[in-house]
Order: sequence, then C-alpha cells, then structure tokens
Amino acid sequence: MIRVLVVDDEALIRTGFQHILDAADGIEVVATVEGAQAVRTAQEVLPDLVLLDIRMPDVDGLTVLASLRQLPQPPVVAMLTTFDMDEYVATALRSGAAGFLLKDTDPEELPYLVRTLAEGGVVLSSKVTRMVVDRYLDVGPQECAAPRIARLTERERAVLVLIADGLSNTDIATRMYLSTGTVKDHVSAILTKMQVSSRIQAALLAERAGLLRPARGQEEP
Repeated sequence: MIRVLVVDDEALIRTGFQHILDAADGIEVVATVEGAQAVRTAQEVLPDLVLLDIRMPDVDGLTVLASLRQLPQPPVVAMLTTFDMDEYVATALRSGAAGFLLKDTDPEELPYLVRTLAEGGVVLSSKVTRMVVDRYLDVGPQECAAPRIARLTERERAVLVLIADGLSNTDIATRMYLSTGTVKDHVSAILTKMQVSSRIQAALLAERAGLLRPARGQEEP
C-alpha cells in the first residue's frame, strides 16, 4: 500500500486528490493538511509520498520541501502547481523534488503517476517547458549536454530514454527484459558518467542533448 500525504492550502484540492487516490488500488491517502502542518504530520504518519503545493500562504512549499528532505527517512516529494511555467519549479527540482504535477492532471492518470513516483520513477508534467529545463539545468546550450550523453553505452542510452519517460526501475526491467538489479546498475552508471545526482537531472540533460526528440517524434501522427 502506497501511503500518500497531500499538502495544499485549498481544501477543494486536498479533498479532490484524496477521493481520486483512495479509489485506486494500492493507494491510501493517510492525511491531507495545509502547509504549516506538513512536516509534523509527515513525522506522525510516515508517508511514502508527499504531494506538496509549491505556493501556499501560510508557509512556502520550498521551505516545507527542505524540511521533509531532512527527515531521517524522507518521503518522496512531488510538487503540485497550477502553472506549467512556475518559477519555483526549477528550484524545487534542484532541492530534491522527484517531479511535479499540475493540479489539473487527468484524474485517470493520477494513480499511475503516484505509483511511478513511489517506485522511484521520474514524473514531470507533459507541459514542462524549455524555460523550466533551462532554469533547472543551469547549463549552456545543447553542446554542453551532448558530451555527457556520449559517455554512455548504447544500452545505457536506452535506459536513460525510459527514465525520461517516467518509468521506474521495475518498469524498465520489464520493458528491456532485464533484472531489476541490472537496471539499478545501469542507472548508477548513467548518473556517474553524466555527473548528475538525480534521475531528473539525467532526464533533462537527455532532453537538452536531443536524445529524446527522435523517439518522441516517431509517436506523433
């Protein structure tokens, strides 16, 4: 059972997320709170995943994120926002958020995204813009990312593409007919070779280098 804590200043958002997720198999919303109660509640209910609003009037979402990351057993944290170009998104990703979701995410898609996050996958809204990528990476143009991609083997590049698509290690293992342990080894090698500390950094560098565009373009009608 995936234990979820929803943190948002709007009661309607908290209730909506709770109803959607509680109706899904294997997911339980253990608490819904405003920002000021987030850290204390997380310490009490020990969630696997926190869905955390970026902008709240009582306490800044980035402050809550930093406190959650300091807990002895920090939960996975994904940021909630109503803006696909929110200026706080890049900072949140750099601070350890596992991804971000728009509050108008399709209700049918939300449980899948929660499961992906809980299993260690990367979740970025499909509306992630170049501005967010640029702010997050804080690096130069494509030429700065391409050499890092060039360090990877063909198999590691294939794994990286699936990481960028939001797949967890288990999903990648199934897709590529590998053991989960082998996928973990590949992910570790990817992060080391690309000199990044998170799957999100690796995924966004892949986007910057153009590694993802040909595969995605083939899916377009």
